[in-house]
Amino acid sequence: MLIDIALDAVGTDKAPEAEIRGAILACRALPVRVHLIGPEAELRDLLDEHLENEDLPIVIHHASERIGMDEKAVHAVRTKKDSSMRVGLKLVRERKVAGFVTAGNTGAAMATAKMVLGTLPGVDRPALATPMPSSTGNPCVLLDVGANVDCKAHNLEQFAVMGEMYARSVLKISQPRVGLLSIGEEETKGNELTREAFPLLKALPIKFIGNVEGRDIFSGLADVIVCDGFVGNVALKTSEGVGRFVRDVLRESLTRTVTAQVGALLSRRAFNDFRRRLDYREYGGAQLLGVRGVCIIGHGSSNDVAIFNGIRVAYEFAKAGTNELIEAEFASRPQRVNGATDKPDAIIQ
Repeated sequence: MLIDIALDAVGTDKAPEAEIRGAILACRALPVRVHLIGPEAELRDLLDEHLENEDLPIVIHHASERIGMDEKAVHAVRTKKDSSMRVGLKLVRERKVAGFVTAGNTGAAMATAKMVLGTLPGVDRPALATPMPSSTGNPCVLLDVGANVDCKAHNLEQFAVMGEMYARSVLKISQPRVGLLSIGEEETKGNELTREAFPLLKALPIKFIGNVEGRDIFSGLADVIVCDGFVGNVALKTSEGVGRFVRDVLRESLTRTVTAQVGALLSRRAFNDFRRRLDYREYGGAQLLGVRGVCIIGHGSSNDVAIFNGIRVAYEFAKAGTNELIEAEFASRPQRVNGATDKPDAIIQ
């Protein structure tokens, strides 16, 4: 049985080429039906060119407007009522698709998702969660990585609940270890936000391991690491930059020092494995947790592989029913999660 996933076909820097190639890869490898959202005539011509009579479950939904990377999110969301993002997320709201994937303007994607889908009961602010590689081979979920620059302690408390639920349902970790990102392991270390959040996370019925430091993102010490969106985004972008730097230096060193043919082959295999573990394209994008529907947000520079993985993550997220599990988790213990509002956000048409 195919799972329907909507894809913003005009989100990436090289749209719609990357999106169409990624959709084709996904439909060949996964039990999904991809709904391309964008200018129908352009998409139809390009899709026909790439398919060459191959019959794949790909459909097109027309959207006459695109939100650019440099546009102010709230203004674009409210004025462009036929944008590819709004059309795609309406399909999620109407349950015509199980999830939405975009590599477009991050701020606009978050604002549109919050206004079109609304937040889950018990969630004040959605959070962007992304898996990070670790030395153990198992990813560590880092959230928030950019949805909320300024946070209050109860927001971090809610992020911890959502991240722990994500690790259990999608990563299949039976008892995820949850850490609070700070500048020291001691409970008294950190800024006002982390010191206020510490006792709230400690009181939750989760495996809270206390404060963790930046180096622990990759050590495997924690399965979920919680922080505000400013710190998380800096950590994410720094990690990507360091990954590219190490990859380039390693490639240069291998090229310069390896001369034997067998040695070169083995080193190349090891290098390719190393590159895949650090490549953001392999992870498919960040999941927007806390909205009433599956929404995956990727890099604007995403290529076809990244788009394929974004669709794969949306498929896995929808199949696991993570949103329903998070909602049930909040509903079962409202007294535990402070500051949440029972009043859902207004939905825009």
